[in-house]
Amino acid sequence: MSKRSIFYVSKRVLLAVAGSIWLIAGLNVARLGILSYEKLPQIKLIHILLSMVVFCAFGLMFVKMSVKHTRRIKGYQEEFHPIWRFFDLKSYLIMAFMMSGGIWLRSSGFAPDVFIAVFYTGLGCALALASCRYVRQGT
Repeated sequence: MSKRSIFYVSKRVLLAVAGSIWLIAGLNVARLGILSYEKLPQIKLIHILLSMVVFCAFGLMFVKMSVKHTRRIKGYQEEFHPIWRFFDLKSYLIMAFMMSGGIWLRSSGFAPDVFIAVFYTGLGCALALASCRYVRQGT
């Protein structure tokens, strides 16, 4: 333990960190979607249904990703790892791309509020729900 720093955590903690990061990100994205829903003059049933479609589509993808990351983390030989190893490089790049694209999309005005409401609500809820898998696997 002498060569480890405070930034090294157990595999169990790494799974908890991953789940926490996904939960925080998911809740924030869902919050942005809900705020966009509040801007709409009228919320129609089709908007809610489309948010559910986005939720299901991304939910499946995020569950697969969480399984992949959980296996990778549990498969580490050593018990302690740097706290930032909850993602691999590819996942960090995907996250940076998605965050940059989302910020650009909202700030550019290119996407109408109805799109942001529908897409972000479904995406954020799917991300937040997938975070539970990390927590469950870490316990």
